[in-house]
Amino acid sequence: MIQSLPTFVLLHAGCAVLYATLATLVLLRRPGRSAVWLAGACLVTAAWAAAVALTGWPEATRGVAGWLEVARSAAWYGFILHLYRRSVAVHRQLRQVFTTMGLLALLLVGGLPLIDVLSSQSGASLWSAGTAIRLGFAVCNILLLENLYLNTPRDARWHINLLCVALAGLFLYDLVLYADAELFHRVSETLFEGRASAAAIAVPLIAVAAARDRRWDIDLHVSRNVVFHTATLVVSGVFLLALAATGEFFHRGGAQWGYVAEVSLIFAGMLVIAVLLTSGTARSRIRAILVDNFFSNRYDYRREWMRCIDTLTTPAAHTSLPVRAIRAVAEVVDSPAGVLFVRAPEEVAFQWAGSWNMPAATQPISPGHGLVAEFRSGDWIVELDKVSPVAEWASELTRTWLAAPLNHQGNLIGFVVLARSRAQFKLDREVFDLLRIIGREVASRVAEQLAAQVLSQTQELREYSQRFAFVIHDIKNVSGQLSMLLTNAEVHADNPEFQRDMLATVRASVGKITRLLTRLQADRQERSHALIQPLRRLQDIVEKTGQITGIPVELSDDGGSAGVAIDPESFDAVVQHLLNNAIEASGRASPIRVALRHEALSVVVDIVDEGPGMAPEFIRDELFRPFATTKGGGHGIGAYQARELLREAGGDLLVLSRKPGGTTMRLLLPSVRLAVASAATLPA
Repeated sequence: MIQSLPTFVLLHAGCAVLYATLATLVLLRRPGRSAVWLAGACLVTAAWAAAVALTGWPEATRGVAGWLEVARSAAWYGFILHLYRRSVAVHRQLRQVFTTMGLLALLLVGGLPLIDVLSSQSGASLWSAGTAIRLGFAVCNILLLENLYLNTPRDARWHINLLCVALAGLFLYDLVLYADAELFHRVSETLFEGRASAAAIAVPLIAVAAARDRRWDIDLHVSRNVVFHTATLVVSGVFLLALAATGEFFHRGGAQWGYVAEVSLIFAGMLVIAVLLTSGTARSRIRAILVDNFFSNRYDYRREWMRCIDTLTTPAAHTSLPVRAIRAVAEVVDSPAGVLFVRAPEEVAFQWAGSWNMPAATQPISPGHGLVAEFRSGDWIVELDKVSPVAEWASELTRTWLAAPLNHQGNLIGFVVLARSRAQFKLDREVFDLLRIIGREVASRVAEQLAAQVLSQTQELREYSQRFAFVIHDIKNVSGQLSMLLTNAEVHADNPEFQRDMLATVRASVGKITRLLTRLQADRQERSHALIQPLRRLQDIVEKTGQITGIPVELSDDGGSAGVAIDPESFDAVVQHLLNNAIEASGRASPIRVALRHEALSVVVDIVDEGPGMAPEFIRDELFRPFATTKGGGHGIGAYQARELLREAGGDLLVLSRKPGGTTMRLLLPSVRLAVASAATLPA
């Protein structure tokens, strides 16, 4: 017993230091509610290990050390319950949480008083009650861990799988320890001593889980899944046998460390196997080894096609189409993340449409960008490491690797940018061919959604035009009434001076309504596109806006002389509307900047404000959707109308915005060189 005491003390003291260090690192690097829960559980565990080291055997199972052991289990239960409430939908939580909490309450209410009653009796009875409570805690924690893992969405399990493996290993060890104690009416000193090693082995897994969580030529005709799982079981068996042999070596080499080393190595082996079975990276590496050495074809094409269809047809309530589209392409090369860019038929530039495990990209990609040219005819897979220079949007993303085109009926409607695969992945013709096939299927789904959106907007515009016709009818009625009032007033009014004032007012109203009707009629007619010089019109608009609002507007240009072919009134209306929006977003204290520059084929006008900015999701889903507005008196038609006016002239309206950080509204119009323009008015 004296010889085993230093080993017992050393193991538990080292365990206490490890958990105290982990708690400190968590609080310093990851402040937040989850960090506090995790650090608290680690500190209680460190206190328990320290108390055991100071108390020694066999007093480590009673007194302060015994109470701290119960507190350790309760602290980890609280942390797991916190993760469960944060990660799992509420309707899935109720039955599992209340069941486990009921068991825990039964143990605390019924078990702890039992210990006090038995405190005056024999040690065997007292330990029997304490053992039952510790067994109950172990069972409750294992049940809650199982529910946490199974009810967490599959895409989010990467954040918690190592944590679940580590804690499940700890409480399974407790279950074995106290089940043995209940069976033989004594606690095994060897198992109790080895628990410190088991707890220490779990520390790296818990630390990695905390770092991951940022919220917190042989052709075998057999199933790939059978080969994969069989190989995994064989490797696991060989690994466990090797660990058992190592433990036996320690056991024969020294009595003091033999039993502890044997138990620790077996526990470590079980944890390693559990990690291999739950880790996506480990499975990817094993699958790559098997495919490269046992199969002539990399893919089971029937299975890949069914997987793609299942991914794309997942109900929209669970996962949005952009995420499903990215996953369908990413799973071909075992990529864990990606970004989708889409260009609708009436758009010019490729816009960010969604992300999966990647940040949103705020930079649109113009059709003349070098990356678009790399797609060639729309069927070429681009390895981004070989493309230079790196695009602006690539700096916002991480681990970019491949860009797969989405080709629909010969048109490039978008592409998916993928992150680097979990394991080293060999790219060859077979991979590229499957990516093209999956890309075309994804493109058809994306095109179908775009068509549905256009149909929905057309229906909304039709309904709006009907309401607009009613408004025009009412205005015409008011105009007729005012005209009649004017006629009657000229005949019946007695006071000549009052007559003159009334007539002037009525005439002004009639003139205003008549001009409004004339303008509405002109909007319905075909617009005549004239060759204009943007700089002159921008100078006039900026000057008038500054005079009316009193807010400074800075105008700059690069000295270019190209013109644009657009209806002048449409150009003025678009610029004025975007200026008004910029002033409203920035407030009166911040200046507005208007920048004009000339590119090879385009004239670009940037209207920049320093307002709060807009989220990428709002730009994608709400900004250009007719009748969707956040303004109390708005109609939600301004941004949509501005973009459509520019598209009628062959241009587009791009949005670059960050929250916070301001917004840039970019007008893109085809340029016309004044030296070759032979007429002032061009056909529409």
